[in-house]
Amino acid sequence: MVKYEVIVTTATLAQATTTNNVFIKLVGTDGESKRTWLTSFKGSAAFYLGAESTFSVCCPTSLGKLVLIEVDKKPLPLFPEDAWFPCKVKVKSPEGDVYNFPIYRWIAGSEVHLFREGTALRIFDDNHHLGKYSREKELRLREQLYSWCVYKEGLPHCMKADNPLSLPAEVRFSFTKTTEFVYTASTGLTELKLKGLSCSKKNWSNIDAVRKVFCTKKTDISEYVRQHWRDDAFFGYQYLNGVHPMMIQRCAALPENFPVTDDMMFLRGGSSLTEEMQRGNIFLCDYKHLDGVKPNVINGKKQYLMSPLMLLHKTPDDKLMPIAIQLKQTPADDNPIFFPDDSEYDWLIARIFVRSADFNEHQLNAHLLRTHLLAEVFAVSLLRNVPMVHPLYKLLIPHTRYTLQINYLARLVLISEKGVFTEFAASGGEGMITILKRALTSVTYSSLCMPDDIAERGLEAVPNFYYRDDGLKLWDIIHRLVKGVLGHYYKTDAEVCQDSELQKWIQDIFEHGFLSQERTGIPQQFSTVAEMVKFVTMVIFTCSGQHSAVNSGQYDYGGWMPNTPISLQRPPPTTKGTTSEATMLQTLPDINTTVQGMSTMWLLSKQSTDFVRLGQYPEEHFFEEVPNKLIQDFQGELEVLSTVIKTRNKSLEVPYTYMDPALVENSVAI
Repeated sequence: MVKYEVIVTTATLAQATTTNNVFIKLVGTDGESKRTWLTSFKGSAAFYLGAESTFSVCCPTSLGKLVLIEVDKKPLPLFPEDAWFPCKVKVKSPEGDVYNFPIYRWIAGSEVHLFREGTALRIFDDNHHLGKYSREKELRLREQLYSWCVYKEGLPHCMKADNPLSLPAEVRFSFTKTTEFVYTASTGLTELKLKGLSCSKKNWSNIDAVRKVFCTKKTDISEYVRQHWRDDAFFGYQYLNGVHPMMIQRCAALPENFPVTDDMMFLRGGSSLTEEMQRGNIFLCDYKHLDGVKPNVINGKKQYLMSPLMLLHKTPDDKLMPIAIQLKQTPADDNPIFFPDDSEYDWLIARIFVRSADFNEHQLNAHLLRTHLLAEVFAVSLLRNVPMVHPLYKLLIPHTRYTLQINYLARLVLISEKGVFTEFAASGGEGMITILKRALTSVTYSSLCMPDDIAERGLEAVPNFYYRDDGLKLWDIIHRLVKGVLGHYYKTDAEVCQDSELQKWIQDIFEHGFLSQERTGIPQQFSTVAEMVKFVTMVIFTCSGQHSAVNSGQYDYGGWMPNTPISLQRPPPTTKGTTSEATMLQTLPDINTTVQGMSTMWLLSKQSTDFVRLGQYPEEHFFEEVPNKLIQDFQGELEVLSTVIKTRNKSLEVPYTYMDPALVENSVAI
């Protein structure tokens, strides 16, 4: 008779405990144990929250190398059925070998669950017939649990779910996350002390009235924004280091529909527009996705959403200054081009229309589409096509945490027919879908890969561009991790081509995320190790650093409404000299629209207490020495980058924190 020592760890999650009887069977290459009831002196406390309990399983002879375990549970008489969340099972064999079985999922009911030994195996490494069987069984079940659904034609597909509780338990919010999210959502207006204003459909009477509401909840940066929102230098700065650094590009030649000439303006330093373009000092923001979009109707009033073109100039003192704004795409006599030397309110209202357009472009394209919706596609394809034992699953699963539920809630609470964005944003409703469809047609693989994107937009040499500086360093750190880990398992390009699970993952992403559009440049298959490494780097970067860059600063830059109006309710001026402070106030959104926007941005910017920062892995999936050493190196590099960013920020008037690894979440979780 031989004895196996079995150590079971229960998670520290709320409600992870079970009082049910737990049973285990060990399955090896040379045989299997009997189904054994796990009992110890601890009694029912053996599987309490956070418990690590040791048991013995006896067998007539050695089972050989362990392949998998079977786990099930049964309630005690008179005790209710409950759900249990074990972290892992460790087994010590009589030969002295140690086997780890990661679980990390809720076990409910009395069904038998199969879990593989933790050593990563590609599909062609899995030679044992029971290993192959469990792999196939796992994926068949996952295909049922994680079904594709068409939310709207022309948009990336999402996961089919009837309500948050219909999501598989292991991808739902924790109890802590659920409680905090519901509390913040329900008390957002109360926290901001805006409850009395949330139903007011009046205009703002003066800017000071906005300030009094804003001052109930502010951050250091939002207060800076309030003080400097009228400054051209700060206005330009936001296109590099605000919450939407994705619009700006170097302008080598003016668009034909933006007829600005040298004699229309005087640039700092005395050079002409043409000369500064040749030197690479002129930049363009073009909101063409918004052209002709049907604007919303809010409080019974038609809203106005422009599709501006804007030029910015890098001055000799390295500031980025707006120098020309045209608010509609088609040049016309009633579509004037505004310049800084126009009257104060002509120039200010032009900038306000640009900022409102930027809000809508940012929320729908840079934020919703390019991080949330794509992260969901990456996650669903992973869960449908890649088993737990696969190295890709082990590498990517931490970057899917909470994504499926937060996206379900976004569709339910923000962009549904009665959602906050639908009811209170200029592009809400029909316009929203139009913009999202247009935005998806503009997505390219290179635009999702930060080094390529920065180069294509001609922004390599722009000074004081902290999104780029921090983001490129973060990309490189992630790339080294991915190259090291996947390179450990895939030594040749032929092995990549041979892995049918890996290939199915990318095929599903191409089909369901990018709607099989070849022009996107998204790979339809992986032919080389390098191709695979780059794509997986992009996935992790998108779900972590990029999402942080376009999400975390929403209240910082949008809390002060005049800087980022969610909607505008008067048309732009058709002639110069007709705008005043009074017309500006009439153009800004109504009081209820403002406070709904403020409370939503507060919710979306608020970090949960069970936040998991980039590089932290509460769940242990890798057990081999090489990937664990690479993860330690990764964590060390992230710490160094965080220190570098914090040191730099001490000397900045406006610190840039959104790519600081200490503040970047591992996944799209808010």
